[in-house]
Amino acid sequence: MPYQHWFLPLPKRASWALYALLLLSSGAACSGESGPGGADGGATALNGGSSSTPIGGQTATGSTGPGAGGSVAGGAPGTSGGTESSGSSGGASPSGGNPMPGGGGSGISGGSGGDGGNPGTGGGLPEVVDCPSTYQNPLIWEDLPDNEIIRVDDVFYYTSSTFHHSPGAPVLRSYDLVNWEYAGHSVPVLDFDARYDLSGSRAYVKGIWASTLQYRASNETFYWMGCMHDVGGAYVFTSKSVTGPWEKHKSDRCYYDMGLLIDDDDKMYVASGNNTISVAELSSDGLTQVRSQQVFQTPSDLSGPLEGSRFMKIEGDYYIFTTQYANGEYVLRSSSGPFGPYELRPLAVKVPYAGAAGSGASPHQGGLIETAKGDWYYVGFNDSFPAGRIPVMAPVTWSEGWPSVTLVNGQWGGSYPFPDVTCRAATPRPNIDTFSEATLRPEWEWNHNPDATKWSSGDGLTLKTATVTGDLYAARNTLTRRMEGPVSIGTVELDLSSMSDGDVAGLAAFRDSSAYIGLKKASGATRVVMSSGHTLSTSDWSTSGMGTEVASANLSDSKVWLRVEANVRTDNGGGNARFSYSTNGTDFTALGNTFTMTKDWQYFLGYRFAIFNYATSALGGSVKAVSFEVTKP
Repeated sequence: MPYQHWFLPLPKRASWALYALLLLSSGAACSGESGPGGADGGATALNGGSSSTPIGGQTATGSTGPGAGGSVAGGAPGTSGGTESSGSSGGASPSGGNPMPGGGGSGISGGSGGDGGNPGTGGGLPEVVDCPSTYQNPLIWEDLPDNEIIRVDDVFYYTSSTFHHSPGAPVLRSYDLVNWEYAGHSVPVLDFDARYDLSGSRAYVKGIWASTLQYRASNETFYWMGCMHDVGGAYVFTSKSVTGPWEKHKSDRCYYDMGLLIDDDDKMYVASGNNTISVAELSSDGLTQVRSQQVFQTPSDLSGPLEGSRFMKIEGDYYIFTTQYANGEYVLRSSSGPFGPYELRPLAVKVPYAGAAGSGASPHQGGLIETAKGDWYYVGFNDSFPAGRIPVMAPVTWSEGWPSVTLVNGQWGGSYPFPDVTCRAATPRPNIDTFSEATLRPEWEWNHNPDATKWSSGDGLTLKTATVTGDLYAARNTLTRRMEGPVSIGTVELDLSSMSDGDVAGLAAFRDSSAYIGLKKASGATRVVMSSGHTLSTSDWSTSGMGTEVASANLSDSKVWLRVEANVRTDNGGGNARFSYSTNGTDFTALGNTFTMTKDWQYFLGYRFAIFNYATSALGGSVKAVSFEVTKP
């Protein structure tokens, strides 16, 4: 199994015991997404379990490189108070007792390899630093849903859904579970179907839904597995390091919302399904199914189907963590092997949330992770639109083999004691990206696959027009990055000296309802415009609104700074964006009106900053993004 540690009975951490004594104690009590896809035949063999070299496979290459990474941390202090637990054991106290599940059974043997705790950028581990006393929720105020977190030695890795964005399935890295940096992507390019190229057809809200990432000690290899929703089939990507390169292998079938388990004997199993949860044993290379069996049916008294499986083996028992979307997290437990039978108990169902104001509610859909010192945490996410679905974390205790989430005054805490780990210096994410390298930093993802002949990076980011269209959603080579909550300001410095007549370039608040501040050139003259009303139909994700100019101003300069100030809080006063421009980078002029962001969930993804350039008459023009800066007020 990929969690590289032995399960040893350890006493409770002193910090939690003191925390519990200082706070008043009270009662108890707990929330999901999905991702189907049709079966796709054919399989590419992988050499046993000892090598990641594919037979007839290929090394996937993409347009976005691993970059240097950057730390991500978010949240604000929340409430504190009495601690209690929510979930299957009926409220286990965090003070005293054994944090590990009861019973014997050997744990998983350790191992090294893969990233081995190395940052993946050369050199050794970052320096050891003092840990803070507490951490805050949300863990990261960015759209990183369907998370799965694993640990290899002392390093944690996080994977997430990205749908139609390319590269896909980002991998984040952390040494303390709180401060995260983007390390790379498991899926370098979505080369599964022409629709992912946004060239005459499109794949909005398709692609990478809930997938899985694990580490296999026997061959020192990371395995990412996923099913392309609706279009593209199923794949396994393998790598010796999360920074890549990742090798692509065809899987023989799709598994909906899959969770991978690598057992003590190195056998591979996946749990998956919606409403009906099934377990499948895979071949030694993970590419074909050996057998499959339905192991659980959602009870009729639950308010919706279970899905979002995460599969673990702990102290000899098998656990499948499932979600009832947007409401709660449940846990299935089997003491009789991976195929059950399984017993269901709630883990965190409709738990009140006391995290930062405007960061959503009702944590759900995630899984458990253990630190090297034997402490457990549950990491799920909140629906927090317009920002998206953002991760939150709470400690977990155990009683008689069942986990419970630790609450504060009956709520998911806004603040908890910092994990008892070896803290290391986080690599701060640069405020300004000058696009000085040929590969892009891993925070960036394209809207669909880009045309690699129409962009370059190194001396700024040059975007040549790649599409003749009047539709923002049909424009290729639109480069996006997640908006950070609660408020973030994105500013792009553009050199427009090579724009052609008919070109449109700018910076958008991008989702299924979008607005932008941009440049339009016609008859040799350039205007800066604010445009709103760009929309997609939720029925088929076709364009339903082409947008309307709200305001404009003439522009004579060849360089301009375009700015979007985005407030992505869910509460009153949030969910809006304002637009402005400058000709000197210092003095900004507001343009247009305040854009109201949609808080609907159907698009699943949150808002992103998006740099774009398209032609309305003929290809040939270009703009250069000299820099992109993110600041927080």
